[in-house]
This record gives sequence, C-alpha cells and structure tokens, in this order.
Amino acid sequence: MSAPVRILAFGDNVVDCYRDQGLMYPGGNCVNHAVFAKRAGAKTAYVGAVCDDDAGRLIRASLDAEGVDTSLMRTAGGQTAYCVIETEDGDRVFVGANLGPSIIAPNAGDLAQIDDFDAVHTGRSSHVDAWLPRFAAKAKVSYDLATVHNPDRVATVAPHCFLLAFSGGGLSRQEAVALAGTARDHGAQWSLVTRGGEGALLIGEAGLFDVPVQPVDAVDTLGAGDTFIASVLVGLLRGDDPDTLLAAAAAAAAETCLTPGAFGYSATMSVDLRNMMTLEQVYATTRPAADHNDVQLPTSPPVEVD
Repeated sequence: MSAPVRILAFGDNVVDCYRDQGLMYPGGNCVNHAVFAKRAGAKTAYVGAVCDDDAGRLIRASLDAEGVDTSLMRTAGGQTAYCVIETEDGDRVFVGANLGPSIIAPNAGDLAQIDDFDAVHTGRSSHVDAWLPRFAAKAKVSYDLATVHNPDRVATVAPHCFLLAFSGGGLSRQEAVALAGTARDHGAQWSLVTRGGEGALLIGEAGLFDVPVQPVDAVDTLGAGDTFIASVLVGLLRGDDPDTLLAAAAAAAAETCLTPGAFGYSATMSVDLRNMMTLEQVYATTRPAADHNDVQLPTSPPVEVD
C-alpha cells in the first residue's frame, strides 16, 4: 500500500461566530483544508498564527483532535481572527470580520518543511501571493481564489498552480468552463470550479469533467466548498481517475453539509466584536504578507514556533 500524500496548509484561520446562536466554530479556508484533506486520507499540517485566547485555543484543539500536525503554528499577541455569520432567509451570510494576526509570511523553518510535503495549499484570504514562486519551487501549489474571477488576478496566480480553484455559484456552465479554461491558459495544471447546487467541474490535460451535487437535507453549507477542493487535491495527488475523485469530493461535501460549522467543534462565543469590519473594509485594508524580496529570512526557525 502506497504512503498517503502529504499536504501543508499555509495561512488564514478564523473562528466563525454564529452571533444569532452565541456559538463559535473553528474555520478559515486553510484550517478547513487541512482538516478535510486529512479526512480524505492525506497526512496534513497547518501553519498559521492564533492568539492565546478562547478562539485560538479552540482552533488549535480542533486541529489536534483531527490529527493535523500543528507543530509549526505560531502564538501571536492580540485577538484571534474571526468572521461573523448570521442567517438571512434561511441562508448563511458573512456580515463582518477581523483578520487580526492571521496574515503571516513564511519563515525559513516553514519553507524548509515544505520540502517534506507533496503540496502546499493557500488562497486569497491568506494574502501570500508574493510567496507563490517559493512555494511552487518546493511542492505543488493548490490555491483557492474563491469568488475572485478577475482575469488579471488569475493570470498572476495560475502559473504557479497545480490546482487553482474557484467558487462559481451563480455562473452558468459555459461561464464556469470559460473561467477554468482561463486558469489553464495561464498555466494551472488543473482548474476546479464549484457551482453550489449545480455541482462542479474540473479541467486538466485529461479533459473536462463534471459532477452533480449530491442532494442532502443540509444543516449548514459552510465548508462544503473547502471540502470539495481538499478532496479533489488529495485525489489528484494520488493519481485517481478524475470521475472517481470528483464523485468522492461530492460525497464528502454533502457530508460536510450535515454538520454545523465547517467541521464541528462548537464552543460558546467569547469574541470581542467591537473591532469588526465589513468584508469590503477587510479586503480594502488588509496588507499582504511581506514580499520575500523585502525580507531577510532567518537562518533557523524562530523560537516563537510552538
């Protein structure tokens, strides 16, 4: 039996605050990816920064419980990043957030560890685009552009990607195929577009593959897209047949919809929301992690890594 694939998720984390329920759940694209890839059979590690508060301890404890390697996680000062979610007309909507200390640049220790992995996953919410060439020199890169479909941004990210994923709810099939094709044209080996209730499509050298959604009585759709991306990446790294891996991803995403939060682990919400910003403010004011061209990397891992 072959060894499991190894995936390192680098970047964002939050606690998802369900303000109407008074509950918080661990989440964030990279945290979710590390958990869902582990559930899909990979060995995974997560690198990110949380604070020594209830939210940070919840994120760390949930990852440990899922068997994700947290040895490179950092403990920062301040308040752990959070996102506020409410229910409107039966649907979950993001109403605000504060990314706190979650935007970090990799250090020398992080970069050295990537050599031990088959792939590194990150995305738009991690703000580490300047580091993608370094990541790609060491491992295959999986990147989630989520709802960002801007051709210029795609052209910047795609050349470094083994898998470039998009959230395409509301896109027609023709539009989704065109978006995935643009990513391929700019260098991504594989491009995935999830389309909510319309299923998903995957394009690579082997062609175009579609999968329908698996209908369930959803409890919470949060994390379903992250589940799909993680499962597809694991399947591609294992060399699974595209139709087979897409069916497995659809089944895993459906299962996620049966669990409150992205992957469970609820706790009583204990987050100070007074510094909450709208999502527009978050993306307008967040500074990307320092460009590697402007940073003198240390020669050994910093002592702050737990």
